[in-house]
Order: sequence, then structure tokens, then C-alpha cells
Amino acid sequence: MADELQSKGIGDSNDAAPGNTSETAAAESTAAENTADESTAAESARSESNKDAGSNPASPASGGSSQTVPEPESPSWQTLATAELVERRDTLQKEIQELSQRKQQLEQDLRQSFAGQSDAIARRVKGFQEYLGGALQDLAQSVESLELVVQPMVVQPSPLDHQNSNSNEPSVENVPTPAIADTFKPDEELIRASLQGFLEQPDFYAGPWKLRRSLDSSDVALLEDWFFNQGGRGAQASRGSRPRNVLLASGLIAIIGELYGDQFQTLVLAGQPERLGDWRRGLQDCLGLGREDFGPNSGIVLFDRADALVERADRLEERGEVPLILIDAAERAVDIPVLQFPLWLAFAAQPDELLIDDDLL
Repeated sequence: MADELQSKGIGDSNDAAPGNTSETAAAESTAAENTADESTAAESARSESNKDAGSNPASPASGGSSQTVPEPESPSWQTLATAELVERRDTLQKEIQELSQRKQQLEQDLRQSFAGQSDAIARRVKGFQEYLGGALQDLAQSVESLELVVQPMVVQPSPLDHQNSNSNEPSVENVPTPAIADTFKPDEELIRASLQGFLEQPDFYAGPWKLRRSLDSSDVALLEDWFFNQGGRGAQASRGSRPRNVLLASGLIAIIGELYGDQFQTLVLAGQPERLGDWRRGLQDCLGLGREDFGPNSGIVLFDRADALVERADRLEERGEVPLILIDAAERAVDIPVLQFPLWLAFAAQPDELLIDDDLL
């Protein structure tokens, strides 16, 4: 292009007039500057093309143009969270499976262990049963071979049975000893008057320790026999039921209270709590008593064992008091130590009455 311009300029210069020489020179310099700028731009384009070709060596050479390969995208946070949850789920499932296997193994061990222990216990029980049977047989044979000896009964005389000897009299043999039945002779009038009062209409508003019920003639006859024939010590036939026996005993307690005041205590012996409850309720109703009247430091004490009753009676006599012992009809026998005390009444039950009492228990 520069050659063409130059040749053109030369031709023009030859044809032009001498006055246009300066304008032709200015045009030539402008064309030269444009040519230089175009060459500079072409070189810059070629250098940039070479740089792109060097940065992308994998681009095809025959195409004449470069293609850019896209970089791989990084995984999103949803994908990462899902992968983590899946991994945790797999771990939990594995742990659950291991725990299930462990549970099955423990259940199997427990079943095997319980069966073994049951078998061992059964063998021990059977062995003890055989041992116990043999021991009982040996004991029965030993009892059969024993020689039973009847123990002699020793009765200690009561203080009321002792009579003070009169030293002024010449001889003891000449002093008559009163019989046991004469123990209540000095108080016979008071006792008979009280018994006759029991036959009248009952006084339901009488004070405590007074009989609030009435007795029939057979009850009065029984008490008269106990006072004046037995001397306050002996057994009498049961009245047929425990409430009637309690009523009779209430009349006896009322009379003894008139004679001894606060210097006596009633001791009731009944072998079962149910029987003691019947006695408590009956005495409360017939004598107008309260719960405070029953107890070791009160007027009436209930016992279910004879040895405890005897011990209590001994302490009363040591203090100078008189024990009144009442024995329930359900007691099959009277213990020997009870016979030593001055006042005791035992109700003797009939066989049918004992059977009825056993059925109620």
C-alpha cells in the first residue's frame, strides 16, 4: 500500500503544478502514519493469538480458532448433607443390628440359666424332703421308746388359806381351821344381797364397774356355789356361749369390786385374739367400761398365754393386791401354777361348745 501511494504520489507530482508540492508531502506523511498504525495493530493481534495458543495446547490446530474446556463444578451443600445423612443411617442400622443380636444372645443365656437353676433347686428340695422324712421317722421311733413319768402336782397354799395361830391358846390342835368354803362367810350377807339385786331389772345407767345387766336364777345359783362352796376357787360349767360367760363374770367382778375395792385386778385368759376381743367387748358393755380400763395398769388385763398371766399374778401378790383369774371355756385345761392363787374361775365347756368355737375360728 505504501508503494502504491508512493507511485501515485510520484505520478501526481509529475502532473501537478509546482504550487501543490507542500500538500502532496503532507498527504504522504499522513498515509505513512496510518500504515504504521495498521502494522502495529496486526502485530498485537498476532501476539495475543500466540498467547492464547500457548495457554490452550489441547485446542485443535486445523480449526484456526481456539475452544475453551469448562472446569468441573464443585458439589453443592445439599449433596454433601445427603451423603452425610446416608452415612449416619448406615452406621445406626449397623448398631441396631448388633444390639438385636446381643439381646437375642442374652435371652438365650437367661433361659438356659433359669432352667439350670430350676433343676438344681428341684434336686435340693427333693433331697431335703427325703432327709426330713427320715428325721421324722427317727423322731417318732424315739418318742415311742420313751418312758413317760407322771409328774406329781404340787399346789402351793393360798395366803387366804393360812390362818394365824393364836399364841394365847394352849394348843394348836384345839383351834378349828375354817374350811375353804368359809372364806367369804364374813361377807355372806353383802354377797347375797348383790346377787339378789342382779335378778331385778337391769340398771343401764349404773356407774362404771357396776353390773348394767340382769342375771337369771341359774346364774345366781352358780355364783353362790362358787362363793360359798368352792371358796372362790374352782371350775363351773359353761353357760353355753362366751357372751353368757362374760355376763356371769361381769357380775362376779362387780361383787369382788365391792369387797376388795382397788386392791384387786382381773386377769382374763383366752388363747386367741378373737376370744379376747369378745371378752373386751362384753365386759365394756356389761360394766360400762372404756378402753382405758384395760391394760397392765388398769383394772382388767387380757392374756393369751398362761405363763404371762401367772407372772402378772405373782407381781400383784408381791404388792399386796389380789388377782381375780377368769379362764375362757375354750381353754382345754387349767395350768397347775394357776391353782395356787386365791381367786380363780374356769368355765368348763361341753364338747359340742368346743366344736362350735373351733368352727368359728
